[in-house]
Amino acid sequence: MSEDMSPAERYAAARLRAAEDATALAPFREMYDFELDPFQLDACRALEAGKGVLVAAPTGSGKTIVGEFAVHLALTQGRKCFYTTPIKALSNQKFSDLARRYGADRVGLLTGDNSINAEAPVVVMTTEVLRNMLYAGSQTLRGLGYVVMDEVHYLSDRFRGAVWEEVIIHLPDSVTLVSLSATVSNAEEFGDWLDTVRGDTEVIVSEHRPVPLWQHVLAGRRMYDLFEEKSGKRTVNPDLVRMARMENSRPNGRDRRGPKREADRERERRRRIWVPSRPEVIDRLDAAGLLPAITFIFSRAGCEAAVQQCLVAGLRLNDAAAQATVRGIVEERTASIPDQDLHVLGYFEWLEGLQRGIAAHHAGMLPTFKEVVEELFVKGLVKAVFATETLALGINMPARSVVLEKLVKWNGEQHADITPGEYTQLTGRAGRRGIDVEGHAVVLWQRGMDPEGLAGLAGTRTYPLRSSFKPSYNMAVNLVEQFGRHRSRELLETSFAQFQADRSVVGISRQVQKNEEGLEGYEAAMTCHLGDFAEYGRLLRELKDRETELAKQGAVQRRAQAAAALEKLRPGDIIHVPTGKYAGLALVLDPGLPAGRSHGHRPFDHHDGPRPLVLTVGRQVKRLAGMDFPVPVEALDRMRIPRSFNARSPQSRRDLAAALRTRATAAGHDGTPPHRRRKQRSAATEDEEILRLRAAIRQHPCHGCDDREHHARWAERYYRLRRDTRQLERRIEGRTNTIARTFDRVYALLADLRYLDGDTVTADGRRLARLYGELDLLAAECLRENVWEGLSPSHLAACASALVYEARSPDDALPPALPGGGAKAALGEMVRIWGRLDALEERHGVSQTEGVGQREPDLGFAWPVYRWAEGDGLDAVLREAEMPAGDFVRWCKQVIDVLGQLAAAAPEGGTVRRNARRAVDSMLRGVVAYSSVG
Repeated sequence: MSEDMSPAERYAAARLRAAEDATALAPFREMYDFELDPFQLDACRALEAGKGVLVAAPTGSGKTIVGEFAVHLALTQGRKCFYTTPIKALSNQKFSDLARRYGADRVGLLTGDNSINAEAPVVVMTTEVLRNMLYAGSQTLRGLGYVVMDEVHYLSDRFRGAVWEEVIIHLPDSVTLVSLSATVSNAEEFGDWLDTVRGDTEVIVSEHRPVPLWQHVLAGRRMYDLFEEKSGKRTVNPDLVRMARMENSRPNGRDRRGPKREADRERERRRRIWVPSRPEVIDRLDAAGLLPAITFIFSRAGCEAAVQQCLVAGLRLNDAAAQATVRGIVEERTASIPDQDLHVLGYFEWLEGLQRGIAAHHAGMLPTFKEVVEELFVKGLVKAVFATETLALGINMPARSVVLEKLVKWNGEQHADITPGEYTQLTGRAGRRGIDVEGHAVVLWQRGMDPEGLAGLAGTRTYPLRSSFKPSYNMAVNLVEQFGRHRSRELLETSFAQFQADRSVVGISRQVQKNEEGLEGYEAAMTCHLGDFAEYGRLLRELKDRETELAKQGAVQRRAQAAAALEKLRPGDIIHVPTGKYAGLALVLDPGLPAGRSHGHRPFDHHDGPRPLVLTVGRQVKRLAGMDFPVPVEALDRMRIPRSFNARSPQSRRDLAAALRTRATAAGHDGTPPHRRRKQRSAATEDEEILRLRAAIRQHPCHGCDDREHHARWAERYYRLRRDTRQLERRIEGRTNTIARTFDRVYALLADLRYLDGDTVTADGRRLARLYGELDLLAAECLRENVWEGLSPSHLAACASALVYEARSPDDALPPALPGGGAKAALGEMVRIWGRLDALEERHGVSQTEGVGQREPDLGFAWPVYRWAEGDGLDAVLREAEMPAGDFVRWCKQVIDVLGQLAAAAPEGGTVRRNARRAVDSMLRGVVAYSSVG
């Protein structure tokens, strides 16, 4: 190659190599036994040039190399580097990696419940720890040169995402920021914002996967490629489309000769595509050489059941030597767990699965167990893992294949289709760099599958990054303490949330400008030689609006009258249902009056109004809605409902319906609608405003114009466009300064409660500044009102649990068990204070829907944590709590964290500070103490 170069070109190339050799990048590249990719080199060069970088690349592409180069630069320059991650498990993993590379004496770890070598030049930490250090002005920040924010796309998380923006905004200007993100579709927009708040930032986007990903569908015994390549064009596999069409074409339920025949049933059975069991799927992957594999099941119970199914099926993926190695590693890692706890934790069943190369991985597992699964999987000793989607969040567990059982998951509120972003994140685990030539994503065929829809998921490689930033109470007092109110407001307006809102305003503003040009044209077109047609058109518009308003009022009034009539119904009333599918005579079984919401906080609104349960003359028992009663209904007669009546019994319904017909006929009700009252005179005929407008219209000069109808059409267009333009202007106003306005409302509430006074943070405010979490203000109020004063350590732990615990799914069947004595009274007082704060938030316009307000404290963990703090055994606590060990440990860790905050924030001289520390000591035992990841 060099022979083809001219002397000048060879000289230039030599100069370039010499320059490269003089950089910090040259020795860094020597540390790896593979060549760095172009995007990695570009990002490292930008970093060495003093720029911040945003690197957006697919999962498994090696973007953490750029973060490690920031570590290398910091050590070379004698400065510090903080490496932040969203989860403690990832922090632990990164700490181990960096300690191996640079030595344990140069690397530290801070995760809230772990502190190792905190003053080291390189410290790995969770993002919240860095946020807290920035607000506290920690001395550890001195000499900080670089901050790596791994998984920075986490700022979209609606619960914790704001922390990422807080850190980015508040980091000193002298710190160079390295942001590592999954592939997002608006990386340039995010980079523009970073450029605004952090200075010169290079955006480096790589769509290239170092290991190609093949998409498959496993249907029956055959693995189909999702896509086909023909003439350079990628299309959905026609075999899959044909199968979907065949399976979804249902035969008629009945033919002319009667019920569905056996032949029809047989044809339908043939149409259905056989779905292999979980052991069969693993066996199929093993035969195809596609293990190790991660199967994503969006259910913890499903993951555990999958392991059991594989064990029962006799599946073995490890030979005798591998089994012995697994047993040795497991026994070493769990040696500190007492034997009596091993039985409780299902240790022996778990070990049996591991020895066979099969394991589950989900948040309900003991952290130590999860770490062992991760270690064995990376070493190739576990070959089939059944996991929930939490595994996709950054933990380094790449596989050759990823299997998705379903494309629907529970999102906390409903079962919803997974998004393209979630699909990309999950399947991004497939393909191990340096090990696999290609990765494989396998989706199991499910009845009703749409191959085109799946292709859309697989083909949409990116998803947008959306800010979830909102100012919290803790954030507000910390900002005012450091910068004062005015400067704090300005800082918040630099958030990514406001940046995105302002950008969206640009497009709306352009539309407003176009509309205004259109308004000028419409105004010219409706000009009348007899007078001001704009004024005439305004009168016509006001008349129409007034008539519409009166019609709506009439409809609302009729609905209110209908609802009031329904409220008067009683069991045994015979009524005539005026409209709907069940129109006709009916017997009221239950009036269906709203008894209030499940928690009893507030009654139903009118949309939830009476929904009577009735028996129709057609023998159907149905719960009717307000829409079935557009007019008031009255009881035509009454009859007795037998006590023996059972709505589920066909015979019972038949007998009562017959009695209803007999009673109605005897009373002269033949099923036709009762005589309706004479239609009321329209309100419009007597409305003074309508009479005035009609008179003004008749008297206007333009009323006599021959082209009046032509002008009126242009006037109608004019006023319609003007209305649309006003709505756009209101949208602009609503999106401008949104974060600052939310801050103003939060500030006003805190000033009302005397946490803030102008630019001054009061003593109570400084206490609030030390409390982080969803219920920061509630905790501060409880400290101020001495709610927890005098409580024992275990009772204080029970109260602290209400500040952090949130049940995975609401269960209103029974109230939670609570400790007696002082704890029960204190928990009741906490709920009372929350109610007062909730009312205050409503008065100030601070809304939980905006992610700012205080949710109701959940008392569901108070009893288990009290018993644990009292010294009860793990078996007894878990059995009574009906909670997986992993969840129990995680909530205990969070209670310990909040107890530490209370110990730091509580006033001197009281019992809270001392007993919070004692509570921590009493809880740090057994599984809670020896689980290194919270």
